[in-house]
Amino acid sequence: MDSTIQDTPINKQLFGEDFTWGVSTAAVQIEGAHNADGKGESIWDVFTAKKGKILNGHHHRIATDFYNRYQDDIDLIKQLNIPNFRFSISWARILPNGTGAVNQAGIDYYNRIIDYCLQQDIQPWLTLYHWDLPHALELQGGWTNRAVVDWFTEYVKICAHAFGDRVKHWMVMNEPAVFTGAGYFFGIHAPGKTGIKNFMPAIHHAVLSITAGAKVLRGALPDAEIGTTFSCSYIEPYSDNPKDVAAAVRVDALLNRLFIEPILGLGYPAELAVLKGMEKYILPGDEDNLKFDFDFIGIQNYTREIVKYSFFTPYIHASLVKAEKRKVPVTAMGWEVYPASIYHILKKYDKYPQIKKIYLTESGAAFPDEVINSEVDDPKRVEYLQKYLQQVLKAKNEGCKVSGYFIWTLTDNFEWAEGYNPRFGIIYVDFETQQRIIKASGLWYANLLR
Repeated sequence: MDSTIQDTPINKQLFGEDFTWGVSTAAVQIEGAHNADGKGESIWDVFTAKKGKILNGHHHRIATDFYNRYQDDIDLIKQLNIPNFRFSISWARILPNGTGAVNQAGIDYYNRIIDYCLQQDIQPWLTLYHWDLPHALELQGGWTNRAVVDWFTEYVKICAHAFGDRVKHWMVMNEPAVFTGAGYFFGIHAPGKTGIKNFMPAIHHAVLSITAGAKVLRGALPDAEIGTTFSCSYIEPYSDNPKDVAAAVRVDALLNRLFIEPILGLGYPAELAVLKGMEKYILPGDEDNLKFDFDFIGIQNYTREIVKYSFFTPYIHASLVKAEKRKVPVTAMGWEVYPASIYHILKKYDKYPQIKKIYLTESGAAFPDEVINSEVDDPKRVEYLQKYLQQVLKAKNEGCKVSGYFIWTLTDNFEWAEGYNPRFGIIYVDFETQQRIIKASGLWYANLLR
């Protein structure tokens, strides 16, 4: 790390007046009220009910009860001086069957959140899809069914019409590489499908849906800022052996380029030979419908991955060298703490001339927090945020078009397959009582933004 950057005390003035600061959340992870007020079943409602899918048998049916406590939590955002709040809409709250009849109670709920944010002088940033497909659509094949493009377009139209008069910042989807990979290849996330025969069509239909949804927003809301978000890990080869180097290139193509490059008009990465199988899903005219000129790209970075060649790993012939085996500092997720990763990722995406603006729409860390004398001191998280922000500043000072930073996440919450075990929040939640305690990291962020 550049020692001058390392020694720079972080303050928001260094980033400029027009730099955007915020905090991010997702509906499944915080709302609870899984069947309240006409909400339909989502794939996560079904998946979490299956035995052995979620650590410790946890489920999200109550989560942090944001559905009922949204005013209190938005008051905490205000108290922490955070001017922008990213949250997602639950598709099944708006359309219980995925298509067809609209649930007005769901529209009303999100209108209340949006209005309360604006009342508190907080800008709402909406994510339209954060992994919670209505189960009724999964029964028809979900993301493997090409009809999902039409289903999603219908849903986006309803949201644009309902919320577009007040919401100025939109994200079409969250981390498509994760929900297609974990949900349709490895089966460790909802809906629990596995294999290349599910993964391939899910990739292509997700890309088509992202651009179709973005076109709906552009048509309905010409003045809105429209983006979409991608998960990114900085990839390095285990050694300079050509096999390891080539393996790292393939993993980078899979994790960091698979979705963004077709959306930028560059097609699917040629380095992944397995993608030749995509041809059967690509119909005439699709190439024109894969790309969209986004106002911004959201990137979400937590760590780096070290990759080595692996003959026995199908399709990609590469494997990750786990952080704990490398004797490096790790988070509660077992992810390496490597601040320079965010710098390298920013530099990587900045090289695409098609990208106009980058927001870091998620960045944060889980550590084992505990309450002592009604306080939560989390020095490792404070250090993590400081060091990662120093690297963001370094990239910005070198001319990277990075325009904002959103911490993941506001409160400890339901962390997908990991249940309630990893705590990412800058606010501690006692999941038995729903009591909130602002952690030292939350107070640090409030001070930074004061």
